[in-house]
Amino acid sequence: MSKNFRSSPTPNKSPLILYGRHAVLSALRNPERSISRLLCTAETAPEVKGLLPEHKLQIVDRKEIDKLLPREAVHQGFALFCTPLPNYALEEIIDIADTKENCHLLILDQVTDPQNIGAIIRSCAAFNTLALILQDKNSPEETGAMAKASAGTIDILPLCRVTNLSRAIQQLKNAGFWIIGMDGYAKTTVDKMNKSGKTAIIMGSEGKGMRRLVEESCDSTIRLPMNEKVESLNVSTAAAIVLYELNKK
Repeated sequence: MSKNFRSSPTPNKSPLILYGRHAVLSALRNPERSISRLLCTAETAPEVKGLLPEHKLQIVDRKEIDKLLPREAVHQGFALFCTPLPNYALEEIIDIADTKENCHLLILDQVTDPQNIGAIIRSCAAFNTLALILQDKNSPEETGAMAKASAGTIDILPLCRVTNLSRAIQQLKNAGFWIIGMDGYAKTTVDKMNKSGKTAIIMGSEGKGMRRLVEESCDSTIRLPMNEKVESLNVSTAAAIVLYELNKK
């Protein structure tokens, strides 16, 4: 797979700190991460043996890690200072799709919560999603909370950030993708959708759903068959359901 399209992440004012066992171990095994240093406790140090140069490893008291992270962060004795992941260009995702007869993508339209996105990344990885596409302007940068919620799968799933989502959807159509939007008022339920060929699923924000221009770009829409007394599900839960259904081919 060519990496000529790959772009560097936007530099952050503060360093990226990943925390939690799965997120840190996955990052250490990813050659695309540049590691500055790892803080861990004496109890957790044996788990990272051989995964980074010894001079980048610092054994510290758990309280030292607590001071670095938000109060609610569950770090499990790990705090890793590293670079964010580089972004995949849409052209690169299309190149990967060209090698497959059947595949699916997930597109998020203005989903902004890092933990929701992390959980969605985990579902994408679990159900063989080719890539996750987000709009650069209205989605958060990679964070420790996002990586933790993904349980480290952020290091194995291609993420593609695009400037113009409607233009990206058109590029995907030109590349042979069928575009399906999630809409609570759609006539077709998720279990009845066509799963063959190349499919891109679009999910909007929990409050407003898909924006009008994005929805108009869809070839069809689907909904989850739900109890009428329940208005909606969390976007990460809904994503897991539709990706599971797509993976049942």
